[in-house]
Amino acid sequence: MDIFQKALDFTEARVARESGYYPYFKVIESESDSRVLVDGRELVMLGSNNYLGLTTHPHVRERAAEALARYGTSCTGSRLLNGNLDIHEQLEHRLAEFVGKEACLVFSTGFGANIGTISAVVGRHDTVVIDKDDHASIYDGCKLSYGKVERFEHNDVASLRAALERASGNGNGHGGMLVVVDGVFSMEGDIAPLPEMIPVLKEFGARLMVDDAHASGVLGPKGDGTAAHFGVTKDADLIMGTFSKSFASLGGFIAGDALVIDFIKHNSRPFIFSAAMAPPSVGACLGALDVMEAEPRHRERLWEIVRMMQRGYRELGFNTGTSETPVIPIILGDEMLVFEFWRRLLEAGIFVNPVRPPAVPQGRALLRTSYMATHTDAQMEFVLETFGRIGRELGVLQV
Repeated sequence: MDIFQKALDFTEARVARESGYYPYFKVIESESDSRVLVDGRELVMLGSNNYLGLTTHPHVRERAAEALARYGTSCTGSRLLNGNLDIHEQLEHRLAEFVGKEACLVFSTGFGANIGTISAVVGRHDTVVIDKDDHASIYDGCKLSYGKVERFEHNDVASLRAALERASGNGNGHGGMLVVVDGVFSMEGDIAPLPEMIPVLKEFGARLMVDDAHASGVLGPKGDGTAAHFGVTKDADLIMGTFSKSFASLGGFIAGDALVIDFIKHNSRPFIFSAAMAPPSVGACLGALDVMEAEPRHRERLWEIVRMMQRGYRELGFNTGTSETPVIPIILGDEMLVFEFWRRLLEAGIFVNPVRPPAVPQGRALLRTSYMATHTDAQMEFVLETFGRIGRELGVLQV
């Protein structure tokens, strides 16, 4: 059989394009901000993870430009051999301090940070325990680890306990257990209940890794993440974050005890065999950290908008699930209803992300909306008005 037969048989994308319901790979012709250009039309952007709106901040751009001018466009090699710059280590030191850990290691992507950490830490005789709604990079890290995998129901502490009991009874002898959860879940915007989980983990001697991709810069007293938000930083053994969201750049990091980070640095294949973060990306991250620490008004404005939109959607009658963050889902359930709603929003001037299984459970298809500090009140009023009108037209809301 031809190995490419699966590609020839893949018709889903072609059918969606022909029917006008293909929502992916939209070409954006402008910078990433609260408004973007698509096909020459200006749209309100509700599909970005640029939570603090720092991609256009003058200081962030300045730090990226300075790094470009001093170090060039690329390191052309791995950190291990020839790509270790002083600004990489400067960023690591500042990030460790920012999230309250001894040490930090930066990766070229956030996806790489997850697969690189989990595959290094979880050995053949170990077990990794994950939330069923964890990000795909966590799942893939489990696959690369060769360890056993147990899953528990989303944010369900009783189910977590049962998973740890199963892991303890796996007959793995000297093996250990690592529990990995998203701090903020990327599709429905709810938060992992760390204070309820931690006593259970301690009972079983399990370690905790928190993926703060959508929490960094957003949750916590200074944007320092989910563990800081709950006041349990000392109990989160590893804190992971990405730079492609609040940090307005590209890359990722893992922070924890110095000896653990040193082990990951020397044993993580995705880290060792990947080229180092590009200097302009590192510069942008340093600039974003400067702004987070010196200008808390961006985070404060973001939360003003989040409260406005959560209240507005719920007053209209939309199902927003248990969202507590700048990720606010509009849960519609039916996949075709989601795509029709998405298309009408696009025509009206609003960019959102339609999400269907397997990215969400069956029967829970949704429109993923997300917000940034640079959105205006006028934009948000337009969004609520448009959502309300289309919701009534499609029978989602009562007329």
